[in-house]
Order: sequence, then structure tokens, then C-alpha cells
Amino acid sequence: MPALLDIRKLSIEFPAAGLQSAGQPGAAVPTRTLPAVRDLSFSIAAGEVLGLVGESGSGKSITSLAVMRLLPPQARISGEIFFGENGSARNLAALPADSMRQLRGSRIAMIFQEPMTALNPVMRVGDQISEAVLAHGTGSKSDAAKLAVQAMTDVAIPEPDRRARDYPHQLSGGMRQRIMIAMAIVNRPQLLIADEPTTALDVTIQAQILDLLAQLRGKFGLTMLFISHDLAVVSQVADRVAVMYAGNLVELGARQEIFRAPAHPYTRGLLRAVPNLRTERGHPLGTIEGTVPPLHAMPPGCAFEPRCGFRIPECTRTVPPLIEVAHGHWARCPVVNVPVVTAAR
Repeated sequence: MPALLDIRKLSIEFPAAGLQSAGQPGAAVPTRTLPAVRDLSFSIAAGEVLGLVGESGSGKSITSLAVMRLLPPQARISGEIFFGENGSARNLAALPADSMRQLRGSRIAMIFQEPMTALNPVMRVGDQISEAVLAHGTGSKSDAAKLAVQAMTDVAIPEPDRRARDYPHQLSGGMRQRIMIAMAIVNRPQLLIADEPTTALDVTIQAQILDLLAQLRGKFGLTMLFISHDLAVVSQVADRVAVMYAGNLVELGARQEIFRAPAHPYTRGLLRAVPNLRTERGHPLGTIEGTVPPLHAMPPGCAFEPRCGFRIPECTRTVPPLIEVAHGHWARCPVVNVPVVTAAR
């Protein structure tokens, strides 16, 4: 299937604070930059769900904000972000601000991490959904209000007419998340970016939100970029999985391949740390020694090398290329043929 979203060699950097002295009064060298995302490439086919996983600080949310063109002005971006089908794809990274504003919220929408901070606390939730309609349409306020109530119905909010007059603090965490989803789908976007949509929710509400997203995907034919640090959640919703570490894409493949035969040592470490029904209660879960390197101290080679039990001297010198270890399954590791380390039982 043709790609709806195609990210090619995307890199995102942020300047470090201030200029560094060149040794003479009045002289300065260019501001040092910190790499948040490095040479990232992946695509999402129309109707597909791609799960983007990794630890906090791996570059997942920064990538989504780059797609939405919501990064702060000091961010330095290179690469291309193509959106569209059938020969009409446009590079979002080079799109004029007015053209991007027309796409954002209409054809591309986003569910943000924390609804309590993303929603306006002094504005009724129905009005906030209506505002998304009015920003992209020519209808009246009454038409926008009807669409807002319909969107609340689509996300299974009971008594949507009454709830539309509530403020965010009057709703539970699960209801606020549904409002965020309603706001995202009210204009029937093609691409929905869900950034950690279940992180702050308990297990029961989390399952309800995942079920809702699956229903909306089938009903409206949504293409989704689903961002999470929770591999168990991603295994339920994604068709393919992309794993990021320290700003790099380290593994990409079909969900079954990633969970059945992970190739990159980092992915294997993540899976070892996930408990399952066969995990012995008295047996400690697997861990990954060490920590993610800070942006200002990235090693010259593989960023995972200091924590990797399979490292070789080559890993310290250059960033490994992505290797196709099976059809459609890629890993950024020169030692991908080492025996698979299974999760603790």
C-alpha cells in the first residue's frame, strides 16, 4: 500500500545554552547543538498503525511534534516529512506556515500526552471541540456545536449534550482523554498521532481507550502513529513496530517479528523486562544496565554500546547502518545474528 506518511533522514537538534568563547574578546564560535533525533526514516501506509516505542528521552514525542510542525523555533530540522498519497504528497518540513495550519487539526491530528494540561481549564469541553471545527470550516457556531456533540457520541461519552457544557475539572481522567480523542477526530483526519494516550490511566480505563481507538480506526479508516513506552500496549494496537533509542531508530518490523524474534539487543532488553503470565513471581525481571547517554555526551558510535552485552570494537567507532535481518525486519546492529535471549520465565 502507498505510504501516507514518509519520514526520510529526519534529524532534529537544539542549540546548547549561549555561545562558546573562541579565546579572544568579542570572538565566538557557533552554538553547540544537541541531537534529539538522528537520521530517522520510516513510513506508514494508509490504514496502518505504527507503534513507536522507546524509553523516555528517545525522541518519540519530538518526532511527532516535528510531523505536526509544533517544535519550538530554536529547533533545527533537516530531512523530509512527506504526507499524502497518489502523487500529491507534500513535504511538511518545507511547507509554508499557512498551508501547514490548514493541515494541522484537519488532515493530521494529535492526541497529546496529558489531557488535563492540554485542555483549557476555563473553557467548556464542547466549546473546545467546536473551536477545532471552526478553525477549519466555514459553518456556523451552531453547526460546530452539533459536530462537537456528535464527536463526543463517537467516543462513547454518555449524555454528550450535557457533558459538552462541563469544564475539564468536572470530568474523570478517562473522560478527559475521550474529549481529547473527540477533538482529534471531529474533522475526520487521515492521520492520527496518539502520544502516550493511556499513560496516566488505570488498567481498566486504559483497555477502554485502546478498544475505542480500535473502533475509531475501523469506522473512519484512520492511519495512526501510536507512541508509547509500554510494549504490552503497543502489542495490542500496532501492525508494525519501530523502536527508538537515544534519537536513533534501532529496529523496525512487523509486530509479530519484533515480539517473536527481536534482533537488536535493546529491543531484547525491553522485552525481558516485561512480565507475563508465565513469569515466576520469585524470579527478578530482566534489566538493562546503565542509563541512556545525555544529549551532550553521545558516544561517536552506537549509542547503546556502553550498555550492550554483545558489543564489539566496531560499535564504538561508527553508528551501525540498518540491516534487513528478515523480509521487512530491520535492525541497527552489526551483531544481529547472536542467539536470541528469551525473557525470564
